[in-house]
Amino acid sequence: MFGGAPPPTWHQVLVGSRLSHLIHRHKFKFPNPSTSVSSAGAMRASHLLVKTMNSRRKASWKDPDGAQITKRSEEEATQMLQAYIEQINGGTDFGELAKTESDCSSASRGGDLGEFSSGQMMKPFEDATLALKVGEMSGIVKTDSGLHIILRTG
Repeated sequence: MFGGAPPPTWHQVLVGSRLSHLIHRHKFKFPNPSTSVSSAGAMRASHLLVKTMNSRRKASWKDPDGAQITKRSEEEATQMLQAYIEQINGGTDFGELAKTESDCSSASRGGDLGEFSSGQMMKPFEDATLALKVGEMSGIVKTDSGLHIILRTG
């Protein structure tokens, strides 16, 4: 049917058909499957997460059994993050610190979470990210995952 080539996607079929004329005439837009998340409202951030005994998942790449996390209070995590903020403000690279200290698997990427849109992250995290200008770092932000420092990168 398609001459040995892979079948076209629905988007290619519609654009290549007579229906294309109707779509353009009525200005109806089908979503393009190749469109990335980079749209209005998208943001990008890196973070450094410290989990606590109150975190929804009490394990991490650093502590697979949760032996330390299950004993860590929010006060202790706050002290740890305050020390990290001082280090970053003193010139330590955020990403390098996240690689060694973050309890999130994004640590392997320097805390980079990539782009995300509204509704994809927990509300306190999203709200804190939106309140930042690109290049700004948050104070300590509490979510169900633990306590974070957020760096808005886009």
